[in-house]
Amino acid sequence: MSDNQLPVPVPDKEVRQWAMLCHFAAFFGLVFPFGSLLGPLILWQVKKDMDPLIDDQGKEALNFQITVAIAWVVCIVLGFVVIGFLLMAVVVIAALVLTIIAGIKANKGVAYRYPLTWRLIK
Repeated sequence: MSDNQLPVPVPDKEVRQWAMLCHFAAFFGLVFPFGSLLGPLILWQVKKDMDPLIDDQGKEALNFQITVAIAWVVCIVLGFVVIGFLLMAVVVIAALVLTIIAGIKANKGVAYRYPLTWRLIK
């Protein structure tokens, strides 16, 4: 670290856990229809005023899940020409792995950015 950079304070444990849960709330989609969108949305709306990290990571998680939902629609359409089925597997694996990585990073207090995400919610 150079002399002119200030150390970034790590958020407390509770804030980091809520930021992590914003990402992991997407796994509600395994149980409920649209749960992958509703989980992060509800958690973000309830906890966004608690800390800027929660607000940031809640928006990031929701934007990623919106992007994944759009990718699913594209895969379904492309399923009529067979390539969509292969792409569905890629989307599922990528969404699972990236969500876990994001949750772990958020639990460390790092503001994670998903790659290839359409950020509709600013």
